[in-house]
Amino acid sequence: MKARFIALLFLLASLSSASAELTVQSDVIVTVDSTNLRFSPSEVTVQEGQAVRFVWSGQALPHNAVADDGLFDSGEPERDVDYRFVFEIGTAGEHQFVCEPHESAGMIGNIIVEAAPAVVVEEESEPETVETPAVSLVASLSVLALVAVMRRPSEE
Repeated sequence: MKARFIALLFLLASLSSASAELTVQSDVIVTVDSTNLRFSPSEVTVQEGQAVRFVWSGQALPHNAVADDGLFDSGEPERDVDYRFVFEIGTAGEHQFVCEPHESAGMIGNIIVEAAPAVVVEEESEPETVETPAVSLVASLSVLALVAVMRRPSEE
């Protein structure tokens, strides 16, 4: 029992040194306020690489979302829509969009796309010495050794 506890501690030590941080940009959702024939929100700000999802269901009237500049088009007006558009690099700026059947009623929106942060490319220089975490390798080998010892038949 004690050997299993020690093996578990070594395993946890090796896993904790190998953790990584993930950053995920979530989609911005635009829906429909059907009582006022408006997009909700009517203006959003995103960054290049981020997506906007136009989502509505069970609407009494069919709607769509079409960019004035032709960048995106959710298709024919429908009562149920789930359309996602990713603003790729190079799409920074303002993009006005409309619901074609209700444009005259003022159903318009605006998406402000900010440029993605510049990627800084460093000039080649002397290679840096990178120290790898040896604890993970040592801990992994220790766990394997303990497992091998634990699996060996006991001589009692």
